[in-house]
Amino acid sequence: MRDKIVAGNWKMNNDLAQTEDLLAKIKSLRSEKAGVRVIVAPSFTNLWHAFESLRETSVEVAAQNMNENENGAFTGEVSASMLTSVGVKSVILGHSERRAIYKETDELLAKKVDAAFNNDMEVIFCCGEELEDRKSENHYEVVKSQLEKGLFHISSDAWKNVVIAYEPVWAIGTGETASPEQAQEMHAFIRKTISEKFGAEIANDVSILYGGSVKPANAEEIFAKEDVDGGLIGGASLKAEDFLAIVAAI
Repeated sequence: MRDKIVAGNWKMNNDLAQTEDLLAKIKSLRSEKAGVRVIVAPSFTNLWHAFESLRETSVEVAAQNMNENENGAFTGEVSASMLTSVGVKSVILGHSERRAIYKETDELLAKKVDAAFNNDMEVIFCCGEELEDRKSENHYEVVKSQLEKGLFHISSDAWKNVVIAYEPVWAIGTGETASPEQAQEMHAFIRKTISEKFGAEIANDVSILYGGSVKPANAEEIFAKEDVDGGLIGGASLKAEDFLAIVAAI
């Protein structure tokens, strides 16, 4: 049975004091929900503090990115072993903002995936199409290509350390809206694509999260879809009450 997961991507928000405040609220307000993994992804500077603060809880800590190299002259970068040394065992890779703003390619992401696995990390691998891809009805091919180039070189055994996060980039901050039915269609397609390469057992065990502006008001309807196993939450994860309401909706 695949995991139900709600992961909060805090992006470049929250200094140390704000991080302390948000973590304290999450700990005080959260009620345990069996079978649901809850993950938060603060900025690099606050990862250690978050890990220490949450050590006695079931809430996990993930990084928002990492470098593909183990060490070296890469000013400003952070390696997988640096993350694991402070207790971080999961990393988000291929987020739409990393792809769009920092021009991360599928080939680069494949190297990052390998670096994560070499350090026994879990990968939350993001994929998703832009507005022009959706309008040209090329969205399935775009997502399939991202999966094939970024993940399909890994072994069957490595899939136990993979979570997929589907981001309909065209529905985030554009005024366009993605329906729960559209989310389900793409999640089912992703699962089918994995199944064709690695078999139905692996495909059915992979958690696929939805990352398209999930909020307390729409979470229950989205999470009710058969192939939606949770969410990668952006803005709503910065307010403890909203984030935990989304967790409760699973």
